[in-house]
Amino acid sequence: MYPPASHATARQRRALAPETQAAFDAFSRQAFAEGALSAKMKQIIAVAVAHVTQCPYCIKGHTKAARKAGASREELMEAIWVAAEMRAGGAYAHAALAIDVFDAEVPPIEGGAAD
Repeated sequence: MYPPASHATARQRRALAPETQAAFDAFSRQAFAEGALSAKMKQIIAVAVAHVTQCPYCIKGHTKAARKAGASREELMEAIWVAAEMRAGGAYAHAALAIDVFDAEVPPIEGGAAD
């Protein structure tokens, strides 16, 4: 469904917007640099976020980077489960909006559906 990541596509992106690509590359390097969080932890976070955003390229790339940074399969799976819980938690929390709107609406007409 998704085209495979390739050097040709990367070159095309860079050629179409070189300054923006360079800025993105610098931002990415800085975001994943050692800091208050280790590079390993940042990659584990990236794998979890990639699962929530459902980006197959990010899942593949950051899983490889996390493994290279020393992350274990167990650490990645645990992070993915945390991400899954947070995503499910968002739907659960937003149910309050549906309940509020439903309760505030005019009652449905008997025998029919409300718009």
